Amino acid sequence: MVQKASSKLTDMLNKAIAREIQVSVQYMWQHVMAKGMNSAEVAEVFEEVAISEMKHAEKIAERIFYFDITPTTKPDPIKVGGTLAEMLEADAKAEEEAIDLYKQIIKQADSEGDSTTRLLFEQILADEEEHHDRFTTLLGK
Repeated sequence: MVQKASSKLTDMLNKAIAREIQVSVQYMWQHVMAKGMNSAEVAEVFEEVAISEMKHAEKIAERIFYFDITPTTKPDPIKVGGTLAEMLEADAKAEEEAIDLYKQIIKQADSEGDSTTRLLFEQILADEEEHHDRFTTLLGK
């Protein structure tokens, strides 16, 4: 028997995939646009994190497919920024939002007895916290 997700968890999973699509595109654009002093190092971080976010989107899509949910295909709004500092600020904020959302998903999945979704988002949460750390470290915070 296929497990069913509540409408609340379904909405949260769609929000998660919209976010992952958003930051995948956002960070890849920043990778291409990065210029100036230290841009090579920062551009490399943008590229690495973008690829990580794409992998998150794939894992979330697989979970959505398992639940037979109609997935969203519309990303959240992309915030590219102008300077490297503006890009990193926007990205640190995006990661903070992801951390908050994924903690809520973990709590919701746990309350529904959905250990697979909980474990998936615990793994993704660890990555998001690492991304946040990389962005804030580059900002000198």
